[in-house]
Amino acid sequence: MRLRSILLLALACGSALGARTTPRADAAFVQKEGLNLNSFVRKGPVAAHIVLRSGSDPRLIVAFPAGNSGIGLWFDPVQDAPQWTMPAPATPVTVADAKGRPLHGVSFTADITASRLTPKQAVLSSVRVLRDYQALGTAPAEVLTAVTVRGDALTWARDRLDGAVGYRLSVRIVRGRWDGRSIVAAADGRITLGITAVSGEPPLTPVPMAGLLTPQANADAGARRALEFLSYREKFLAGSWRFNTYFGRDTLMSVRLLMPVLQPAAVETGLSSVLERLSDKGQVAHEEDIGEFAILDHMKSDGTKSDAPTYNYNMIDGDFMLAPVARAWLLDDPRGRARAVAFLARRNGKERAGDALMRNLRHVLGRARPFADDPKATNLISLKPGMDAGQWRDSNEGLGGGRFPYDVNAIFVPAALDAAAAMDRAGLLGPYMTAEDREAFAKMSKIEAIWRSRAPQLFAMSIPTDRARIAITAYAARADVPATAAMAAIGNGGLRFNAIALDAQGTPVPIENSDEGFALLFGRPDDAALTTAAEVIGKPFPAGLMTGAGMLVANPAFASDALAAKFGPNAYHGTVIWSWQQALAAAGLERQLARPDVSPVVRAKLRATQQCLWRAIAATRQVQSSELWSWRYAGGRYEVAAFGASGRDVDESNAAQLWSTVYLALKRPAPDGRIACPAN
Repeated sequence: MRLRSILLLALACGSALGARTTPRADAAFVQKEGLNLNSFVRKGPVAAHIVLRSGSDPRLIVAFPAGNSGIGLWFDPVQDAPQWTMPAPATPVTVADAKGRPLHGVSFTADITASRLTPKQAVLSSVRVLRDYQALGTAPAEVLTAVTVRGDALTWARDRLDGAVGYRLSVRIVRGRWDGRSIVAAADGRITLGITAVSGEPPLTPVPMAGLLTPQANADAGARRALEFLSYREKFLAGSWRFNTYFGRDTLMSVRLLMPVLQPAAVETGLSSVLERLSDKGQVAHEEDIGEFAILDHMKSDGTKSDAPTYNYNMIDGDFMLAPVARAWLLDDPRGRARAVAFLARRNGKERAGDALMRNLRHVLGRARPFADDPKATNLISLKPGMDAGQWRDSNEGLGGGRFPYDVNAIFVPAALDAAAAMDRAGLLGPYMTAEDREAFAKMSKIEAIWRSRAPQLFAMSIPTDRARIAITAYAARADVPATAAMAAIGNGGLRFNAIALDAQGTPVPIENSDEGFALLFGRPDDAALTTAAEVIGKPFPAGLMTGAGMLVANPAFASDALAAKFGPNAYHGTVIWSWQQALAAAGLERQLARPDVSPVVRAKLRATQQCLWRAIAATRQVQSSELWSWRYAGGRYEVAAFGASGRDVDESNAAQLWSTVYLALKRPAPDGRIACPAN
């Protein structure tokens, strides 16, 4: 990392988003994506993400990886959807509070053409609190603070709830005036603000680029900047601005996909961060609550103001991802294999990494036994009671009401069992096993075989040709998209796909989905399963998932009208494109094409799907480092649309997402002009 320059993320967004990227002489960048103007700064003890939101509901947020803290200022609605601009890059600053304690953050200037801005609410706290305020419009009363006005300066400042150094937001009116309630524009209709936002949370330890990537990594400047901003010696951050801390699933998937080009220490940072946060039962922590959000947790649970981290173990997929990802490093990668014994023996406090891994493997085996003993649908791994989500599609409707996710049960449980057995055979687990463990592991291969043979078939769906044509025609009309290419792709054999989940009674939820990518990366599917995966990924929407704006993560064309309505282009896990899911499919296809036992016919189908997927990836490269995006169909083609720019979108996309940087490890195959991709 070049500490003499300000690190600002340049994610080159295309004209479909109305994007503008302005280079500066000092190599800083200001980036507009949809309604959000994003600026990333990382220098010394300062790491900050500035988000200026334009439109009818203007807002400014500064999010800090330190303590997952943040400062937000929301304004009353305005007319004419004015746009923020930043005339110069932000400057990192360190200031002192009234007690002489240091706060780190940024100072910058922001312009907007609006007749007036009326502050509605300032929130200075954890990003988790800011996230909740953005979604729900409420925040805990104890974290709210009143504004202090002195001349042309508005200041919000407070200590953390436990009395530790807290947060400060200063807004100086450079152009315009304060009328006692609002910031009123100058005669030219413009408002210019000088803003300083700082946090007292302890800074993380940044990892420079040289410590992250090997020379084999792709030279994608935007992805490199995003990865660097999200990488620290303590952990990787899931995404900014909303997920500026550890997430177990995101860490595991990102480490696995980036592994070929990550430095060994970076791989082990990711694995160690997961192992250190396991529950006593061996469950992988989904998210951590740190800083002031941890204090809020403790105030509710035990009445104290402790800032000891608390962990969320509501998700189920991470529990079964850990073993396959650990196996990929400790056994399959020669660099990791040479370091495996030392890594597992490394201590975090009183516990060795191998002890933690073994605890997770006991948990995996214990959860797998009921289905192995009686392989019926209701003995599969279910979402936890009271939870609507439990795997990566973690929104209330992401699984369409399903309780038994396809990816967890058909892919990750067998992969975890296989990985555990492989690490045992290699002798890596011996020092951490008990006699009871050895007895249990002796039955591992039988349990794994039952899961591998019986679980996937419970999700298999087949739609006859006539029914598929009727469903696609009706759905395309409702979604206002063309059906011609999809109808031509059906063929005489109908359509086959795996349900996104099973409901509580074990009935498949008929949503086509992108989770086939997991099977391609972590499994060894037979020719029939490979054909299904290739066709689901490659067929044009709404027969499959492929559009001109990228590969969708869900296709509800064969579901009921009521269910399909919940999976539109405005839903977080609906008919939208998640960047990392495209990368997952690309990495998985490459892995399967390297197998020598795939038949020539299926190999050709995989290669054709690979070519068409990469054309879609290339067409959406301008938003590749974003979390997700949506689309609109206009002028006879699909166009990228920023997720969150529409008032109908349920949320907004992060501009920098950890698992969206994984293209740094992917190599596009040589284009094959002989392969024709369906026009869509």
